[in-house]
Amino acid sequence: MSTALVEIRSAVEKMAPQFKAALPAHVPVERFVRTTLTAVQTNQALLDADRRTLFAAATKAAQTGLLPDGREGAIVTFRRKDGTVEAQWMPMVAGIMKLVRNSGEISTWSVQAVYENDTFDFELGDNEHITHKPSLAGRGKLIAVYSIVTMKDGEKSREVMSVEDVNAIRGRSRSKDSGPWVTDFAEMAKKTVVRRHAKRLPLSTDIDGALREDDELFMPPAEAQQAQPEPAPQPEQDAQAPQADTRRPLRLSRVAAQVLQAQEAPAADADGVIDVSATVVHAGQQAEPIDHDSPI
Repeated sequence: MSTALVEIRSAVEKMAPQFKAALPAHVPVERFVRTTLTAVQTNQALLDADRRTLFAAATKAAQTGLLPDGREGAIVTFRRKDGTVEAQWMPMVAGIMKLVRNSGEISTWSVQAVYENDTFDFELGDNEHITHKPSLAGRGKLIAVYSIVTMKDGEKSREVMSVEDVNAIRGRSRSKDSGPWVTDFAEMAKKTVVRRHAKRLPLSTDIDGALREDDELFMPPAEAQQAQPEPAPQPEQDAQAPQADTRRPLRLSRVAAQVLQAQEAPAADADGVIDVSATVVHAGQQAEPIDHDSPI
């Protein structure tokens, strides 16, 4: 076992109390820790990632109540402009669907992929409908994905995207050349239609928040910034006086702060406040985008 893996294993195990406090009751912390360590062990890029961003990604996964198992969600990596590796949490379509089922906001939500040899037809307008009969063998290439939601009152909502539509979104994603877009294209295509459909659905704030946190990965920086609420206007100050930053930094527990200190990370203050990404992340805001990121 490599030295890096031993260090990360020890750190993640020490953070178990923090994960337990963030996880919902139905997700055992032992399972979450084991799944996180498996994800790191099977992805060399995570061993090379900035530890602050790796622990922050794991903490976000716990906060959403999803496992970083590659199905509910994944911890993906990017190479920054300075050559260092950044880790970030990415919920997957199965994870988003799980959150929807747990929320009780809607009755059912079905997301499917369509292949060229399937029988498929859809119609918009006053008689909107989708007909899909999958081929049992030799389905061919992926041509479309669709989402059907049934509301509690029985009303249905539908969304259809062609593979060309999906690839247009992929082309603007930070992760277009690595991770799930390469290894699990069909799942990412379904996630794309889920994200588009979700904008028209009455989802809970928890689910909406999970999708918003995914914006920085799934959309180019400019679009991700536009998706965030406008900051409140600040009172005018003397142009010569420095402006104090009164925003609250993202916090990890004292355990996480101690883990990072032990690994020669930047020191935490008296309240256990530390930076958990390449730039300071403030409550209610996205991290400042890093220009010219290249996925690894």
